[in-house]
Amino acid sequence: MTGSLVFDPMVPWIVVAIVGAIALMSVVLALWRGLSGWWVRALAGAVLVTALTGPALQEEDRTALSDIVIAVVDESASQRVAGRADQTAAALAALQAQAAALPDTELRIVRVGDAGADDPDGGSQVMTALATALAEEPAGRVAGIVLMTDGQVHDMAAAPDFPAPVHTLLTGQPGDWDRRLVVLNAPAFAILDEEITLTLRIEDQGAAPATDFVSLSIAIDGGPPMLFDIPVGEDIDLPLTLPHGGMNVLQFATPVGMGELTDRNNGAVVQINGVRDRLRVLLVSGEPHPGERTWRNLLKSDAAVDLVHFTILRPPEKQDGVPVEELSLIAFPTRELFVDKIEEFDLIIFDRDRRRGILPNEYLENVVAYVQNGGAVLVSAGPEYAGAESIYRSPLGFILPAAPTANVLEQGYVPQITDLGLRHPVTAGLMDFAPAPPLEDGTPGWGRWFRLVQVEPAPGATVVMEGPDAMPLLVVNRVGAGRVALLASDHAWLWGRGYEGGGPQLELLRRVAHWSMQEPELEEEALWVEPAGQTMRIIRRTLAEQAGPVTITGPDGVAVDVPLAEVSPGRWERVWDAPEIGLYRLTDGQESTVIALGPAAPREFEATIATGALLSPVTAPGGGVVAILSDGQPDLRQVREGRPASGRGWIGIVPRGAFRVDDIRVTPFLPPWAWLLLAAGMIVAAWLVEGRRAVRA
Repeated sequence: MTGSLVFDPMVPWIVVAIVGAIALMSVVLALWRGLSGWWVRALAGAVLVTALTGPALQEEDRTALSDIVIAVVDESASQRVAGRADQTAAALAALQAQAAALPDTELRIVRVGDAGADDPDGGSQVMTALATALAEEPAGRVAGIVLMTDGQVHDMAAAPDFPAPVHTLLTGQPGDWDRRLVVLNAPAFAILDEEITLTLRIEDQGAAPATDFVSLSIAIDGGPPMLFDIPVGEDIDLPLTLPHGGMNVLQFATPVGMGELTDRNNGAVVQINGVRDRLRVLLVSGEPHPGERTWRNLLKSDAAVDLVHFTILRPPEKQDGVPVEELSLIAFPTRELFVDKIEEFDLIIFDRDRRRGILPNEYLENVVAYVQNGGAVLVSAGPEYAGAESIYRSPLGFILPAAPTANVLEQGYVPQITDLGLRHPVTAGLMDFAPAPPLEDGTPGWGRWFRLVQVEPAPGATVVMEGPDAMPLLVVNRVGAGRVALLASDHAWLWGRGYEGGGPQLELLRRVAHWSMQEPELEEEALWVEPAGQTMRIIRRTLAEQAGPVTITGPDGVAVDVPLAEVSPGRWERVWDAPEIGLYRLTDGQESTVIALGPAAPREFEATIATGALLSPVTAPGGGVVAILSDGQPDLRQVREGRPASGRGWIGIVPRGAFRVDDIRVTPFLPPWAWLLLAAGMIVAAWLVEGRRAVRA
């Protein structure tokens, strides 16, 4: 219990001051006139003024409060490498024991993990967590703050005002070193067949061994890696040409050195979308027919397509007596197209073409080589494909996906998608583009065709559409590094004209053409990921009836098997929440891919060497210190305010002496009537003293 004198004036303080001034003037006047009772007058004025101030004795019942020491434990990703977690745990246990041994001292532990979902690459948010903890505690009770971290703090701008000394217990070892792969420059888009430049750099941090060159592996789309030796500490310009359109995933990695802190920053993933500057298409029409305009309109409607179209209007065997010099037809530049510039085309379409002697077998053999080397050929077949002049009976027959049987069906039928076609990317979901819903028996809601060339698929070819009696209609196949497709009818144009409601002619022909040109989004067997923050949508497309689980290997090396669910024929998906950002590898045993959620090397691993440089500005002002745990655990002591808060082998906290008031009792010195009686008595006494002196005089 403690007591103190308090004042509770009966009137405003200005009134007290006026009364005091009047009393003082009365005393001064008495002195000037030589009145002997001036001192009694002064006592009376003092009593009156004191009474107006309301003096009282205040007694408080207090309970002493303990001092609070806040320990901020950094448990972010960089604190989980090279035994730092064990260092931190041991230091925390020692600090808890030391705090418990000090009188009236409590330890508050604040744990800081990886950044949250709002900013998954925010790094170590130590200051933000400390500011929150200080806001929850009375500043008058905080005796000290201890940070247990590697010093790699990424929110120093959020540092609060500190009411007590701040100390840092620094994890790590003096010999720590780390190697980091940095991609300094990488475009998001690139044009196919045009060289781009990526800038890389390999940095060594800490006590790294002297190394001039290290091995760098580069893998594209999970393929076999290519190895290069590159110098350390220098910017390296890497020329690159994308192998295909769509998303190209480039994975870079350096081997883990002996004693290196972590391999989390030894790799990087760059995703570059390959786009074709212009699609060069060669369309050869064997004769004018209604479907010819369909192909031309389809290809010319795309501004990104450069179309070279030749129609055989006057075959060599035509004998009409017209002199050649009077003809205005353009000569077919066969040598230029099929010898000199054939490799420049992305797609060659033979539309109802036949053997007329215009294209020698040597030129057609060039087309075969073009496909085997990665080119694309699409054949739209009419009745001539079944005859003696069929292009199948040329060197092209070696690559075509189906052989004619010499029969041509002339009757109405609705094109059907085969069971395999329902899963094939060329025709999967095609019925969603039909102008009408399917009938009850499953017949697609599109119009009929009226011609079908009977063919027999080649070994390994895939039939994705069929006509009546399961006759192959659309057959696709892979030949060497290229692809070929055969549409065994020339009546696709009926859909474009809207006959019987029409059909998805544009979508079908677009898919066939782009599948032939090996666009990644139309691959039959594919595994890819669509990331969104720390969530990934895993997508597996396959022609098989079942898709096995996908094994996901996280940045920490832990593998998880994730089953997929079929969402549509041939398409299996699963949404999976990743535990942290970083580089993930996915495989189902057949297909593989890599994906980086956030950067492949998160902010936590941009710098992994422990340092107190960042925290010195917050430890130094309050007399704190950065203590290196590898040199030993410092002792915890209590020091008085104004004394040094750290020394050799120890860190200090300042006892705050805080308390809680449980009860307050206020006792007036005198009741108001007693003050009034005392003041009146003194005034009477002054009158009597001065009156007696006057009588004597």
